[in-house]
Amino acid sequence: MSTKDFVEKDYYKVLGVPKDATEAEIKKAYRKLARENHPDANKGDTKAEERFKEISEANDVLGDPKRRKEYDEARALFGNGGLRAGGPGGGSFNFDLGDLFGGAQGGAGGFGGGGGIGDVFGGLFNRGGGGARNQPRRGQDVESEVTLSFTEAIEGATVPLRMSSQQPCTACSGTGDKNGTPRVCPTCVGTGQVSRGSGGGFSLTDPCVDCKGRGLMAETPCEVCKGSGRAKSSRTMQVRIPAGVSDNQKIRLRGKGAPGERGGPNGDLYVVVHVDAHPVFGRKDDNLTVTVPVSFTEAALGGEVKVPTLGGPAVTLKLPAGTPNGRTMRARGKGAVRKDGTRGDLLVTVEVAVPKELDDKAREALETYREATASEDPRAELFQAAKGA
Repeated sequence: MSTKDFVEKDYYKVLGVPKDATEAEIKKAYRKLARENHPDANKGDTKAEERFKEISEANDVLGDPKRRKEYDEARALFGNGGLRAGGPGGGSFNFDLGDLFGGAQGGAGGFGGGGGIGDVFGGLFNRGGGGARNQPRRGQDVESEVTLSFTEAIEGATVPLRMSSQQPCTACSGTGDKNGTPRVCPTCVGTGQVSRGSGGGFSLTDPCVDCKGRGLMAETPCEVCKGSGRAKSSRTMQVRIPAGVSDNQKIRLRGKGAPGERGGPNGDLYVVVHVDAHPVFGRKDDNLTVTVPVSFTEAALGGEVKVPTLGGPAVTLKLPAGTPNGRTMRARGKGAVRKDGTRGDLLVTVEVAVPKELDDKAREALETYREATASEDPRAELFQAAKGA
C-alpha cells in the first residue's frame, strides 16, 4: 500500500463506524463484516474477497491504538491530498507530499530531518532500513489428498498423510549460505523490498528480485537449497478427518501447512477428500439411502420390515398395506453426521421383488388371485390421462 492510498482511504467508512468509535465497537464491526465477507463463506465471489481484504486492512490500522493514532494524525494533516497553509493575501499553497516523506533534504525549517512528519508513518509502513528482513513470514499453504471408505467418511477417521513442502534448509539452518554467513543484499540494503516511482512524488514497494524478499544473499550458496534457504521436505502426520465429509470436499486445517520463517505462523493444510462407494448405502446430503426389497404380499397386505443401518443394529419399519413400488420411508437419526453433531436420516426406498421361479402351490395361488382381480385394470387411468392430454 502506498502512502497516497493510506492517506486517501477512509478506514472508518470501510468498517461503518464513527471516528470516535471505541475499541469494542471497532472489534464488533470488524467481526460482523469479516463473517459476512469471508472467502470460505463466499466461494468464487471475487468482490467479497476484495471486500474482506479491505475490512482486514482497516482493522489492522484501527484495531491497534498506536497505528490508529498515527492514522488519525496523518488524515488530519493530509486529508485533502496536500498540506495547505495560508499565503500572502489569504491564498494557499501545496507542499509536495513526496518531499515530506523522504524526498527533501533536512535543513533549517525543513521536513526531511529526524523526527517530524515522516515519523508519523514510520510504524505503518516499516520504512526503517533493514527492518523488513526481520519481519516474520507466514509459511506456505499445502494441499494434499486422501481417500476414505464410505464408513470412515460418515463416522470420521484419523489417517496418516505424507506431505511435501518447503521448509528451512537444515544444511544451512535456513541462511542459504554454506558457511551460515550470508551478506546483506546490496540491491535492497537488507530490507527485502525495492521502491519504484508511480508519479506525483509517490512510490510503491515490491519484493526485491535479487534476494527474493529475504534481504540476505549467500556468499557461498548452500549446495542443498542453492542459496534460497528453503528446501523440500517430506513428513508424515496424523490428520483427523471430521465425521460427515462428502466426496471431493476440501477441508482446511489451520496451522498444519509449511512452517513460517523468523517466527512467522505456519501455513494451512488443505485436504481434498475422496470417498469410496458402498455396496449397499448411498448418500444424499446429510441423509443415507438404501433400497430394500419386499415381497408382493408384504407390499399388498402390509407388515414389518427389517432394514440394515450403517455400522449399527437393524431397524424395523412398519410397511402400510398397499405400499407401491418405489415408495420412500424414513428412519430418523440413522444418517450422516451434521456439522452440529446431529445426524441426518436413513431414506429407505421399497422395491417389490418379483419371484423368478414359482412352485405349483404358489402358481395356483397366484392364478386364483388373477381370476379374483380380473375386472380391475391397473392401466385404465393411464389411458384416460393420455387421451385427455
